[in-house]
Amino acid sequence: MSEKTKIEQLKEQLCYSPKNAVEVLTTEQMQEADAYCVGYKQYLDDAKTEREAVDAAIVLAEKRGFRPFDRKDKLVPGDKVYYNNRGKSLLLAVIGTNPIEEGVSIAAAHIDSPRLDLKPNPLYDDHDLAYFDTHYYGGIKKYQWVAMPLSLHGVIVKKDGTTVTVSIGDKAEDPVFCVTDLLPHLAADQMKRPANEIVRGEDLNILIGSRPFKDGEESDSVKLNILNILFEKYGIVEADFLSAELEAVPAYSARDVGFDRSMIGAYGHDDRVCAYPALTALFALEKPAYTAITVLADKEEIGSDGNTGMQSAFLPYFIDDIAAAFGVEGRHVLQNSLCLSADVNVAFDPLYPETVEQRNCAFLNRGVVLTKYTGSRGKSGTSDASAELMAFFRRNMEDNAVLWQAGELGRVDLGGGGTVAKYIANLDVNTVDLGVPVLSMHAPFEVVSKTDVYMAHKAFLALLSRNEKL
Repeated sequence: MSEKTKIEQLKEQLCYSPKNAVEVLTTEQMQEADAYCVGYKQYLDDAKTEREAVDAAIVLAEKRGFRPFDRKDKLVPGDKVYYNNRGKSLLLAVIGTNPIEEGVSIAAAHIDSPRLDLKPNPLYDDHDLAYFDTHYYGGIKKYQWVAMPLSLHGVIVKKDGTTVTVSIGDKAEDPVFCVTDLLPHLAADQMKRPANEIVRGEDLNILIGSRPFKDGEESDSVKLNILNILFEKYGIVEADFLSAELEAVPAYSARDVGFDRSMIGAYGHDDRVCAYPALTALFALEKPAYTAITVLADKEEIGSDGNTGMQSAFLPYFIDDIAAAFGVEGRHVLQNSLCLSADVNVAFDPLYPETVEQRNCAFLNRGVVLTKYTGSRGKSGTSDASAELMAFFRRNMEDNAVLWQAGELGRVDLGGGGTVAKYIANLDVNTVDLGVPVLSMHAPFEVVSKTDVYMAHKAFLALLSRNEKL
């Protein structure tokens, strides 16, 4: 045996070196990953908003035997239930065989994404052009949202309580909308502004029409014509915008990226790229040892506040109700539980290598990212997972052939960010972040690796089907 071979063996034994998927997966496993992502791309197209993500998840769940949760029901191992929280967040559970006081397994993702929200009084016209005035939602680069096709999704609740569902711009026969931009020939002053002011928030107004209302010899504003069209199509009047939730999102479908079709480009990977695998992992269970719960939460992109975000009590209340069915206190369940806080992490981009520290960042095609802590600066605003918990998940994933890597969210003091992990950890739950690495995060077109998406499914399945306690 040569000296070089001995060195190679020693490196393999002692050194940490994450592998690319093509180095460790068989051709059949790569094909499984590609096939899995067909369903994921469909979910992305069906779920461009948090409301649509809940609706699409319920459709998938009910096909697999899930029923609405009733706290009066008795629960037995194998029962599959869900709780729809105001149409904008969702809890699903499969009841396990172990005593509930031994804890539950939780996979928690969020289903909201950065976007443009219509203001309460959005419609106006200016020089024979009609617009919707918007207020951006979440962390965006505002210049990325101009000169691209937008679709409009959401609900309008009329004064009598009648709800009108809106989804327009994604079908081939639909019109689309857009935010206009200044031509380069006249943009000298605009281009001198700082990048965060090249397009200002108050300028993110969506172009929606240009023809004035005309009836015989009389003519009036473009605004009136738009209102008339909306009244004929939806039966709404201008005041109904005051009780509406309408979101403008990119008007294109998820697409394969690259000649090798190894990646997926789409709007909303953050964080439906974790939400969908957390769902499919739960769907794969029949009678797990530990009761398994998937959480799809709203409002993460703006701090998780509100009664559909993870800072509200809907998760502990749900666990309280499940625990009560077995005569157990919810807090005793929570303190023995394990959670993967499912959220994306930054993928290394060779075009911007200075933003990350390469020994501690994630790469496409090397699997899911286990993130011990997020936060910013001195780990501010994070849940820092314990060494014991990290060891458990290392073992859990490797025992289940999950390709994984470790990562941080950028260089120290450069940026950082937060997830829902701290809000679940604050409930006395053992929690760590795990997700998919993303290129162009928070852009209208983000990119992920198909094998990484599939490994997210396997990672959540490894947790939700566990037999081992911490």
